[in-house]
Amino acid sequence: MLFDYKAVSLEGRMVFGRLDAINTVDLEMRLKRMELDLISGKQVEHRNMFGATKIPRRELINFCFHLDQLTRSGVAILEGLSDLRDSIENPRFREVIAGMIESIEGGQTLSQAMASHPNVFSQVFVNLIRAGESSGQLPEVLSSLTESLKWEDELASHTKKLLMYPAFVATIVLSATFFLMIYMVPQLKMFVKNMGQTLPMQTQILFFISDMLVSYWAVFIILPIIGVVALQLILHNNPLVRFRLDAMKLSAPVVGPILKKIILSRFANTFAMLYAAGIPVLESIRTTQDIVGNQVVQQALRKVEQSIREGQNIAGAFHDAGLFPPLVVRMLRVGETTGGLDKALLNVSYFYNRDVKESVEKAQALIEPMLTVFMGALLGWIMLSVIGPIYDVISKIKT
Repeated sequence: MLFDYKAVSLEGRMVFGRLDAINTVDLEMRLKRMELDLISGKQVEHRNMFGATKIPRRELINFCFHLDQLTRSGVAILEGLSDLRDSIENPRFREVIAGMIESIEGGQTLSQAMASHPNVFSQVFVNLIRAGESSGQLPEVLSSLTESLKWEDELASHTKKLLMYPAFVATIVLSATFFLMIYMVPQLKMFVKNMGQTLPMQTQILFFISDMLVSYWAVFIILPIIGVVALQLILHNNPLVRFRLDAMKLSAPVVGPILKKIILSRFANTFAMLYAAGIPVLESIRTTQDIVGNQVVQQALRKVEQSIREGQNIAGAFHDAGLFPPLVVRMLRVGETTGGLDKALLNVSYFYNRDVKESVEKAQALIEPMLTVFMGALLGWIMLSVIGPIYDVISKIKT
């Protein structure tokens, strides 16, 4: 069961949080092990219908940054986590950190405690922390994670920037079209028909669409929702469909090349961190397969892993996979030859990151006028289809 609790620390500070426990007695014992005295505890009756709330990336950035600073200052992990637990505002993350404190007090390492919360800490995150613990370079690993999370946050903002304007314009266009078809066109329809004039084809098509929307407006709203849900179910249960959809995403005009660069940039950045932390190449590639989020790229990385396992060099394996352009393969070859593979991978990440920014700016410059032209053409067609017959009648009256 999940409890919201109110407790007091040894220093007399009030602490609020959420913790899993069998009952209030178990809750009190768990809080005792965390050096907290229970004041009150209330069972949470219902969890979120969609499962656990996702921890915002900004919270993870702050967590890594502060834990990095505390460990560099010589503060013990448990003490540092306790300070973070009391200062974090997100209740879900507070609950996770409280569970980690309890796990570490039970004899687990920091990486093992994090591995118990896979929805919060990814496999890459856990592997890097484990490598930092083994090598004694935990502060350096936390610093790298902080920078990587900041970079991912910036990358996500670029992606949102690319999609936000088209989504906004599409919403406005669809809303305006829906309003015209359901409210304005039916009012003009009877007026135009009463003129007793033969209607042009585009006007007949417009009136037909308007009649369909007026009569079956609920169907036009519900069908897209059903389609999205059905697609999600098919993608979840059919790997082949998911693979083909991912291939279509990468080959889509304008957006596809940018998406590919974003995926490869994320891969190169994560691979560089894992390799720099002392994790072997094959294990690093295997770990990164789960973070790319695209079946086509995952399959290519599996081929790369298999080629390296069979004795091929890294640059040759990536060249044969067809993932990276020649310039990037040359960077990997130089890095592999000089022993600076992690720096070469960071250069690859920088190369793609810069390319993504430039591509997003170019795509926006291309998409904005295209959407404006499309919106003008659509609204113009509607107005021309209605006003055209009226203008013809007026012209005949004047003659």
